[in-house]
Amino acid sequence: MNEVTISSKFQVVIPRAVRNQLKLKAGQKLRVVLKGGMINLVPEVPIMEMRGFLKGMDISGIRDEDERL
Repeated sequence: MNEVTISSKFQVVIPRAVRNQLKLKAGQKLRVVLKGGMINLVPEVPIMEMRGFLKGMDISGIRDEDERL
């Protein structure tokens, strides 16, 4: 597990292994999501890079008819 320290300016450094695994680049934006007392940093991805990422996904059984609006 990776560990970071909050600096006096409330900054953190994302460990190299995590940056490499997620292919993060300098200047890339991250969304900060708070949920259940946890901080999640979610990389913003250009919409064109997302094209086709759900291809082949099985959507059967995701939700029932009565749950739809």
